[in-house]
Amino acid sequence: MNKNLDFLYIGCTHPTPLGIIWVAVSEAGLVAVSLGDALEIFNAELVARHPRAQVIPDEGRTHTATRQITAYLAGERTEFDLPIDWSVMTPFQENALKATLGIPRGETRTYGEVAALAGSPRAARAVGRAEATNPIPLVIPCHRVLNAVEKLHGYSGRGGLETKAWLLNLEGWQTTANE
Repeated sequence: MNKNLDFLYIGCTHPTPLGIIWVAVSEAGLVAVSLGDALEIFNAELVARHPRAQVIPDEGRTHTATRQITAYLAGERTEFDLPIDWSVMTPFQENALKATLGIPRGETRTYGEVAALAGSPRAARAVGRAEATNPIPLVIPCHRVLNAVEKLHGYSGRGGLETKAWLLNLEGWQTTANE
């Protein structure tokens, strides 16, 4: 895992239904997405995760990511085609989040199912931790992962379960299991 990036370029969306969304990219791809947090909080998280990186505001380098996120949250886009910098993750987190990335829009999987897809069928709890520390929510759709009885469980993004439910509804997912 390469947590010692030299440069991180940051930018933000215009207001969305989830607030302003901050993104950080490296030369290799997307590194972080922050839902509705203030710039100071986002910067503090980046510095904590990547202490050697110089954080540089650069709307030009982040424009593609912010444009795609804005369109997705407006219901105008159904998937992302952004490069991801996997070097900022542990090998297990990378495997779990790549499995999560493969969950189709409008569908969900349980933590156990994601663990099996990631090649570690007994690691549902570890998958839960990988999802909870997903640095790239929305793009890596951790909101599509449910608990063992297929109910909403945990969401570390701003707004918690309410945001998770909103994102699933945006994607056309419907259930009565949580009512």
